[in-house]
Amino acid sequence: MSAAQPDSSAQTPVPDVHKAICRRAEEIYIRSGRIPGRDVENWTQAEKEVRQELAGHPTPRKAIVVKVNGVQYLGEYTLESAGDYHPGEFGPGAQVPVRFEGDKMYIRRPNGKELETTVIKKVG
Repeated sequence: MSAAQPDSSAQTPVPDVHKAICRRAEEIYIRSGRIPGRDVENWTQAEKEVRQELAGHPTPRKAIVVKVNGVQYLGEYTLESAGDYHPGEFGPGAQVPVRFEGDKMYIRRPNGKELETTVIKKVG
C-alpha cells in the first residue's frame, strides 16, 4: 500500500475552531460526570486543548494497556481528562472492569470512577 501524496494545488481548509472547542467542551462535560455549572471551566479547558493542538503542541497524552479475552487494547487519555487518576493505580495483571463504546474504552477504577480512553491499538 502506498501513501497518498498531498495535492499542492488544493487549499488546506481552515478548521472551524469554535466548533472544535464546542465539541471538546461537551466531551469534557460528559467525561467529568455532567456536572452542572462548570460551563466556563469546561470551555476554558477545551479552548486551551484545541489551541495547543492547532499550534502544533498537542496536549500530552498517556496510555494504558488492558487485556480483555486475550486481546490487548491500548487506550490513550489526556492528563486533563484523567482527573485524579495516576499511572500505576492498577498493578500488572489486576482484574479491572472494562466497557467499550465505539472507539472509547472505559476502565473502572478502584474508587468507582471511570478512566475514559480512546482505543488507538488492538493486538490479538
